[in-house]
Amino acid sequence: MGNINAAALERYGLSTFESAWGQVVRGIEKECLRVAADCSLSKNPHPKALGSPLTNPLITTDFSEALLEFITPAYSNIDECLEMLDLIQCFSAQNIAQNEILWSTSMPCLLGLSSEIPIAKYGDSNNGLLKTLYRKGLSNRYGSIMQTVAGIHYNFSMPESFWEPFQIQRGEKGNLQDFKTKSYLNLIRNFHRFSWLLIYLFGASPAADKTFVQSRQNELEVLNSNTVYLPFATCLRMGRLGYKSEAQQSLFICYNDLQSYVDCLKEAMKTPYPAYQEITQEKNGSYGQINANLLQLENEFYSSIRPKRTTINDQRPLDALLQNGIEYIEIRSLDLNPYLPLGINAEQCRFVDTFLLHCLLSDSPECNAEEFFEVANNVTAVIEEGRSPDLNLMRQGKEKSLSLWSKELLNDMRHSASLLDDSGDVKCHDFAVQAQLHKIDDPELTPSGRMMSQINQSGQSFIEIAQQQSKKHTSYFSNKTIEADKQKEMRIAVAASISKQQQIEAVAQPQFDDFLRQWNAHLEAP
Repeated sequence: MGNINAAALERYGLSTFESAWGQVVRGIEKECLRVAADCSLSKNPHPKALGSPLTNPLITTDFSEALLEFITPAYSNIDECLEMLDLIQCFSAQNIAQNEILWSTSMPCLLGLSSEIPIAKYGDSNNGLLKTLYRKGLSNRYGSIMQTVAGIHYNFSMPESFWEPFQIQRGEKGNLQDFKTKSYLNLIRNFHRFSWLLIYLFGASPAADKTFVQSRQNELEVLNSNTVYLPFATCLRMGRLGYKSEAQQSLFICYNDLQSYVDCLKEAMKTPYPAYQEITQEKNGSYGQINANLLQLENEFYSSIRPKRTTINDQRPLDALLQNGIEYIEIRSLDLNPYLPLGINAEQCRFVDTFLLHCLLSDSPECNAEEFFEVANNVTAVIEEGRSPDLNLMRQGKEKSLSLWSKELLNDMRHSASLLDDSGDVKCHDFAVQAQLHKIDDPELTPSGRMMSQINQSGQSFIEIAQQQSKKHTSYFSNKTIEADKQKEMRIAVAASISKQQQIEAVAQPQFDDFLRQWNAHLEAP
């Protein structure tokens, strides 16, 4: 056992780290707009050739009919995961309208009025109607424009073989799933403490088109006639104009234990919010939202990371979490990298895996209100001015430069990189960490810095640059030959999803009014 590995074990208080433990499991969900030739949002419905968005496990929609979501299964091999994401996007690009492109940036294309953004539809079943109504509620509460941003969701879990030996090494006894849940909550708290680093390194939304802002109050500067930006911004998608909710500022969630997390969200889901009570039924009698509570559903809670558990049948996500514990975590703070066809690559995946393992294995004190707001302020600072050479963050009440803290954190992460590398007899995780050090010394190497440099040097607008990248990547996907067996696999998934939706809709169901009443009544159950 080499010195690096021994030092890594000592850093995390481990006696060993077996080869199989390095086989971390990840899955990727990528959002992506369908955009017309004139750079406006596509008004075409979700292509039937992509299957049913209600039941296709690989291709669905997010908020809008035009906001695709590509979903890979979970893989222990990064290359296989990215190959699957590539396949899904190739298949999608080859089955959308000929004049459409897949948009490569997190910030959206040219947008018209909020009311012109088509809300996603999922058929006539009660569950399908509920999904559409939830999105209608989002539109009525926050407007549709902020819902058009796109990102990458990264699902992460440790292999099953890791947990029992890890519990023994930690000197913990009791139920193994309870220990897993406790450990994932430790990871989540550390993720919040350090997530500003991911935003700095991989944020790729420093600018947007002026139609994204429209009449909303903002502090963005105008770079040219059509582009708005902040000079040192990294990730406007995660900022005040992006996927945020002022109404949720009162929610104080520190992930100290699962019960309090679930209780807090359940309370928000049954607490009426005055402003939302003003959202009335439309003139034709249709509903404007699922209910008038602070959260319609648990998914409405905006967070950069979520604890997750696979649900069974119609089980509610929070009930599944409480009954069965945390199964994996979902990171939601990654922008699409517009300079990569997939929006992410293997090096970034290895870095994220290393970062998350570091968060899992490091000490993770419980969070209090003071730290909660300090962490939130750090994230906001990096979102809005992360590339500023003089930026200081707060660490336990004291100022610390982003540059110095970043280098300390990256150097510390080389311990978790060493564990992953030594378990697989490779050096790629350490390389992925060291590659980020250059971005600390030169912010122009970050995706956000690269985009701003391109805008400034070329004189082009955000839309022009985004269109160039989108055309380039869509052409790559459209022209790539899909192997016959893979093509068959995708078409089978499409046909099966359409058939499944038809079967769901063929079953007798209660009137939607009664269904919705029963659904909301569940919130009041103890």
